[in-house]
Amino acid sequence: MTRERTPLQESARLTRGVAATWWYTVSAVLFFEVMMAFLWSVGTLWRGPEAALGVAAVGILWVASTVPLLVAYRHRTDQLPGEGRLRVALCLAAAVLAGAVGGGLSGSWLVAAVPVLHSLVLLNWPRGVRLRVVLAVVVVLGVVWLVVDGPLLGIGTFDGWLFGFYSTLLPVMSVSSLWWWDVLVTLDRARAVESRYAASQERLRVATDVHDLQGHHLQVIALQLELADRLRDTDPAASAEHLRAARASVDAARQGTRDLATSFRSVPLRDELANAADLLRAAGATVQAALPRDADAAPADVLGPVIRETTTNALRHGGRRWARLELARDGDGWRYEIANDADGDAVASDDGTGLDGIRRRAEEAGGALEVAREGAAFVVRVTVPGGVA
Repeated sequence: MTRERTPLQESARLTRGVAATWWYTVSAVLFFEVMMAFLWSVGTLWRGPEAALGVAAVGILWVASTVPLLVAYRHRTDQLPGEGRLRVALCLAAAVLAGAVGGGLSGSWLVAAVPVLHSLVLLNWPRGVRLRVVLAVVVVLGVVWLVVDGPLLGIGTFDGWLFGFYSTLLPVMSVSSLWWWDVLVTLDRARAVESRYAASQERLRVATDVHDLQGHHLQVIALQLELADRLRDTDPAASAEHLRAARASVDAARQGTRDLATSFRSVPLRDELANAADLLRAAGATVQAALPRDADAAPADVLGPVIRETTTNALRHGGRRWARLELARDGDGWRYEIANDADGDAVASDDGTGLDGIRRRAEEAGGALEVAREGAAFVVRVTVPGGVA
C-alpha cells in the first residue's frame, strides 16, 4: 500500500522537481550549442585540421560564454537586460571574439553571426520583446545562410542544408527549451501563492478561535463582576460567590488560551527546520541545515516561533540566493542561528517588529537575541537555556 505524502514531503518533492527541470533545460541548450560547434568544426575540415581545431576551440569559448547568461536566466524578471551589465558585456564580447575567429577560420559569415545573435536571444528580455528578437535573429541568420553563404555552403547539398538549417534554427530550439522553463516557473509560483493562501486561511481560523474563546470568557467574567458589584451591599455572600466564579472563569480562559497555543506549538523542531529549509529552497535559495540528533529536546515553544519568524524575515528581506540554518548545543542551553545573503544595501537592524517579537520571546525564556551583518551575510542568532534531555 502506498503511503500518502505529508505536505512537507510533497513540498520538498516539488522543489526537487523544479531544480531538476532547470538542469534538464540548461543541459538541452548546452547540448544544442555543442552539437552546433561540432558541425562547424566538421564543416571546416576541408580547410585543413588546423582550421577545424581552431573552430572547435572558439566554439568551446562561445558555449562557455553562454553559461553565465543561462545561470542568470534562472532568476529572470520581466525587465530589460540591464541588470548585470558587466556580465552581459563580457559574455557578448566573448561571443563576438568567437564569431570573428570562427568566421575567419571557416570562411563562413554564418559561423561568425551565430555566436553573437544566439547570445542575444539568451538575454533577459521581456517576453513580448524576446519573441520579436528571436524572429529578427532567425530572419537575419536565414538571409546570411541562403544569400551570403549559399555558394560557399552549397545549399543544394545535404551537408550544406544540415549546416545552415541547424545554424539558423539554433536560437529557436534554445528559446523553446527556456519557454518550457518559464511555464514551470509560472506554475510553481501559482503553487506558492496557493500555499500562502492556505496559510492565511489557517491564520484566520486561529484568530477566529482566539476571538471566540476569549470573547465568551470575557463576556461571562464581565457579567459575574457586574452581579458581584450589585450584590456587594445587599448580599455580601452572593457577591463573594460571583467573584469566585469570575476568578474561575479567568482561570478557564487562561487554560483555554494555553491549550490553543499548545496545539500550534506541538510541531517538533526537526520538522520546523525542515519546513523552513524547504520554504527557502522553494524561493530559489541554496540551503544548508545542521542540527544535532537530540534537536527535539530543545525548547520548541520558544524556538519554534523563532524559526518561523526568522524564515519569514529571510524570505522578505534576503537576496534568496543562499541561507544557512543551524541548531546546536550552547553549554547547557541551545543556540539557533540563521544566516542569509543580504538584499542590496540592507543593514543589520533589530528595530523591526518581527525581530522585536523574537527578542521578547528569547528574553522571556532567559535567553538573548543577536543580530549582525557579517560580510555579505545577515545573521540572526538566538540563545536560550534548556536542560539536557
